[in-house]
Formats: sequence, structure tokens, C-alpha cells
Amino acid sequence: MREHTEVRMSDGVRLHVEASGPAEPEVTAVLLHGWTLDGRTWHRQRAELRERFGERVRVVTYDARGHGRSSCMALPTATLAQLGDDLAAVLDAVAPVGPVVLVGHSMGGMTIMEYAHRHPGHFTARTAGLVFVSTTAEGHAHTVYGLSPRIARLLRLAETAGAGVLARCGAWRPPRALLRALRPSIRWLLFGDRCDAADIRLVTSAVAHATMRSIGGFRASIGAQRRLDTLAALAHLPAAALVGDRDRLTPPPCAESIAQALPATELTVCPGAGHMLMMERPAEVGAALAGVLGRVLEGARAAAVGV
Repeated sequence: MREHTEVRMSDGVRLHVEASGPAEPEVTAVLLHGWTLDGRTWHRQRAELRERFGERVRVVTYDARGHGRSSCMALPTATLAQLGDDLAAVLDAVAPVGPVVLVGHSMGGMTIMEYAHRHPGHFTARTAGLVFVSTTAEGHAHTVYGLSPRIARLLRLAETAGAGVLARCGAWRPPRALLRALRPSIRWLLFGDRCDAADIRLVTSAVAHATMRSIGGFRASIGAQRRLDTLAALAHLPAAALVGDRDRLTPPPCAESIAQALPATELTVCPGAGHMLMMERPAEVGAALAGVLGRVLEGARAAAVGV
């Protein structure tokens, strides 16, 4: 049975959290969504983890501030640093004990890195495994949108200027009629060779629930983040990284640099896939999640029996 709750941050922002599984699991898996999306993007993985691991694993998703069913925030807190702080607070509220496997898609993966950077003691005490899906530790260093570098630079300038305008629009949300018209662009930007119409509708719905402030406000922080040094200190953790070779936002060099920083990381490159691997390649993402969770569960069991 899935539980719905709200966790209030110190600045008054309310985060919508969903959890399923036992109150005292062997491991808790926390799935963090990407920029302009929400926790629904993990629906296939939530179901698979419950079926595969049953009562051994608790699964938690939540909508980042300004996204989904979470409340809007002050513009100065639309940063990855704040998202890292939010993650620490959510763990304390909904998974206060036991090992945690953190799974991040795009901005969600960057949130995990920021949490590790800003709260190293908290991170070390709680985190037992990592899965990075279509994300980067180098901001927009490798992002060219599948275009020539010159055109990509011009597009980035336009995007950055537009983000500043959107950030000042507060809690307004994108008009649904506009998003329906933009579906072909969303499909081109976020998906690879194949995609399901239902997935396009879900992504469009998620963007429609994101506030203008979150759509525009997080852009500068996302583009500027550099956390390869932070990752290098986490090489002892079981980890996996996945990327699609048609990803226009976080192309393969992003995942390759993560794997270089974490040498034990299992790197999976999905041919023909774009940015939304949880939807486009659920089998590969599920296998990576199961692999890391399995190693964490084995380690916890061995520690419990003193092996």
C-alpha cells in the first residue's frame, strides 16, 4: 500500500512524499526525479522493486520543491544546494534508520551529489549504494542538444535568458494548451528513437505541474555544478550509471566521467535511447537498480551475521 505524506522544510516549503513497503526495511530506495518532472516518472521502477524485493525494500519518491504536488519556494532557494539540503531532511523524516540506496535521474542525480558534498557525515552514515540515470557531474559542459557546438552555444544563451524570465513568474504553471502544442519538441528533446505515447503524456503532465519559478530558477545552478571531486570520494560504494546514446541533455560523456570518478561503477549505455531511460529502457534501469540493491542487501545480511 502506498503512503502519501508531506514533509515541511525549514523555510516552510512542503514536499509531497510517497512511500511503499515496510516501516523497518532492510534497505530503503529513494528515487529522485529530474528537472521539471515529478515522482510519477518512476512508476515502472516502483512497481518492479516491490515485485522483486517484496518486504525487504521500502521505496520512496518525492516531488522536489516547485515540482509536482510540492509547494513553490522563494527564488533564492531554487538551487541544487537547497535540493541537497532537502534530501537530507527527507531522509531524516521518512527513512530515519537503516541503509539507503539513492537513485537519481538528471537533476535528481545532481541532487545526490550535492547532498554528498554539503552533508558528508550524514551521507556516509546513511548511504549504501548509488544509481545515476541520465545525469551529469559537470553541469552543461557536455550538453550540445545533439546539435553543432556553435548552434548549441546560441541555444544555451537563449535558454539562459528565457530561464531568467520564467524564474520571475513565481508559482504560475505552464498553460496546458501550450504544452500540448510543444509535445513534438518535448519528444525530440527527451526521448530517443522510440517512445510510448503514454510516456509523452505523462512527461507533459509533469511539466504542467512544475512552477515557472522551478522551470527557470534551477537552470543556472544546474549549468554551473561541478562535482566530480565529490564523486571520487565515494568510490567504495556499489554504484551504477546509465545513459542513452541519443541523450541530448546528458550525453554519454556525462556518464563516462561519472564512471571514471567511481571506477567500480557499472556503466550501461543504451543504444537508441534518449534522456528518459526509466520509461524508454525500464528493463536496463531495473537491472541496474536490482544489482546495486542486491549487493547492499548481501552486505547488510553479512554484517548482521558477523561474516
